[in-house]
Amino acid sequence: MCEQMLGAAGPSEGSGDPRRIPRMSYLVLARKYRPKTFSEMVGQEHVVQALSNALTQQRLHHAYLFTGTRGVGKTTVSRILAKSLNCQGPDGQGGITATPCGVCQACTDIDSGRFVDYTELDAASNRGVDEVQGLLEQAVYKPVQGRFKVFMIDEVHMLTNTAFNAMLKTLEEPPEYLKFVLATTDPQKVPVTVLSRCLQFNLRHMAPETALEHLTRVLATENVPAEPQALRLLSRAARGSMRDALSLTDQAIAFGSGQLQEAGVRQMLGSVDRSYVFRLVEALAQGDGKTVVETSDALRANGLSAASTLEDMSAVLQRMAVLQAVPQMAGAADPNDPEAAEIARLAALMPADETQLLYSICLHGRTELGLAPDEYAALTMALLRLLAFKPAPATGPAEKKTLNAAETAAPAAAATAAPVPTAAQERAQPQTRPEAPVAAMPPAHPQERASSAAQPSHAPVVAPAAAIREPAEPAPWEDAVAVLPEQDEPRPPVAASAAHAVPPVADAVRLPVRPQEQLGRRAPHAAGVAASSPAATSAPQPGDFVAIPVREAPEPGIRLQPAAPREGMPASARYTPTEEGDVWHATVTAMVAAEAINALVRELALQSQLVARDGGHWLLRVERESLNQPMARERLRAALEAAGHATQITVEVGQVIDSPARRNAHAAAERQRVAEEIVHNDPYVQTLMRDFGAKIVPGSIKPA
Repeated sequence: MCEQMLGAAGPSEGSGDPRRIPRMSYLVLARKYRPKTFSEMVGQEHVVQALSNALTQQRLHHAYLFTGTRGVGKTTVSRILAKSLNCQGPDGQGGITATPCGVCQACTDIDSGRFVDYTELDAASNRGVDEVQGLLEQAVYKPVQGRFKVFMIDEVHMLTNTAFNAMLKTLEEPPEYLKFVLATTDPQKVPVTVLSRCLQFNLRHMAPETALEHLTRVLATENVPAEPQALRLLSRAARGSMRDALSLTDQAIAFGSGQLQEAGVRQMLGSVDRSYVFRLVEALAQGDGKTVVETSDALRANGLSAASTLEDMSAVLQRMAVLQAVPQMAGAADPNDPEAAEIARLAALMPADETQLLYSICLHGRTELGLAPDEYAALTMALLRLLAFKPAPATGPAEKKTLNAAETAAPAAAATAAPVPTAAQERAQPQTRPEAPVAAMPPAHPQERASSAAQPSHAPVVAPAAAIREPAEPAPWEDAVAVLPEQDEPRPPVAASAAHAVPPVADAVRLPVRPQEQLGRRAPHAAGVAASSPAATSAPQPGDFVAIPVREAPEPGIRLQPAAPREGMPASARYTPTEEGDVWHATVTAMVAAEAINALVRELALQSQLVARDGGHWLLRVERESLNQPMARERLRAALEAAGHATQITVEVGQVIDSPARRNAHAAAERQRVAEEIVHNDPYVQTLMRDFGAKIVPGSIKPA
């Protein structure tokens, strides 16, 4: 009306008067398409259903609290609720209803913001106790025009504590004609005394698909041509707010001169073209570092946002992970989505574990952009991080959980040696096996045991060529019936003489070790036989023990005995010293100091125990299964090989009694104990404690 009066009283349009005020003929989409009834609301079906049923059944509460992010409909729900309570119907005879007519005086006045019995208070600017008291003073008066008085307090969390306390009594027991409607974006800041007096409704984020459908209907009504991909960009950029989606659509229409095109919307939003994202993901899947760096440089040259790149990559990787976990989802993809086919192709190209790793790297990379001096450098480092952690392709046979080095050397030796019968051929030939239990078999002659025990594990190195072509000895932990060798034929004398010439060394000791799945497995009758038969007690059990070279060692001293833990020693610092533990601690300490291992590989080395060494094959034991990862094992093996220690490792899961981590913790605890002992024994400190009642603050003593 004011605009019409100004237009009538002011100069004519043709006068050219610069003081002329133009008429506001355009209403923004967010206001033009604000829902007027519950049926027009989208994405908040749970709130609509609860309020509609309450209005229909006349079960009305005196206070409502609506929470949710900006632009999800808190104020809109409040106005619709006020119209439902005060609607008079088209004929003026209506009552409380869940479907307000929208044509009566109460409905039109509430929509236009001039209904005297509907009061909206912005707590962001009226947060004091005086404003709240002024509002509550109106509560004593009955409605002037409507059926109920409705007080709507927006951003209620901005009120002061005094203002909250002032309204508690009225909020708990208001007059029958008064309804409170509170709205906030941060319900955590609202006192629990207020929350307990209200019915709370949480308005959800708008899903991108919901925003897309609503924008499609709005633009179809406005007769604005729009590309589907442009609307997808707008719905994602809204981030759950329908008001933001409509506002961005207004801006995009103005930017595109009345039409919405993907290129224009992408330029307006500053978002990255998905072709860059697809190129990066494909290059990372193929391990093409050159393409990754070139694409990152192209993003820099075009001025595209690094944060948007990582965000779009996270969205693409999330869809890829879904397709990898549920391949049936590919058939249910939206046919109008041009990205669905490309995402399905990338999902088949990249392994599922790399997809998860790259997704995590992208999420953490977004937080690192602000820490780096150059966001594009941070983007490049985040992308190259996957190539650094990308598992190397397997070039050899699968890892075997054994310590039998002969198994790995046998294929190479068999390639140059004369043909020999394989294990399968030997099994195919008829053989006579003893049917009696293993423990009941007669032991070998003492001379044979002595000769076999005198041979070191590296005897094949000095044996003649004829001995090399012999079948490899089976592993000592295999089943006794299957691996029991024939011992009628003595060893070559050359090997025996060489055994006396070569002194035994520590790294050549071969220990009876079995894989984890066979630990603790023993034939049921073995225990009984071993307990009752003296011969069985003295003879070694095939499958459990073998005749091995043993180095001369002194009687166990104090160093080899389990030390009693000190009083107050943490469990992580308690360990039982072992000879292999000394070697492993020195090896790991050297690799850590040289930065040869890091991250998960370093943790695996620190938390593991060296159980046995068989030449270049080491057996490790770790307590946590999560540390026993194939990638970590391979990198630890490579580090040990580079340091000249071991060429092959096997990691089993079991109890650890001696690890570098336990030794380091024990050393730290010992230093702390010595420091505390020095302070407690200081004469000056004792004088202060005795004469003045001084106390040592716990945790204040730190070793130098």
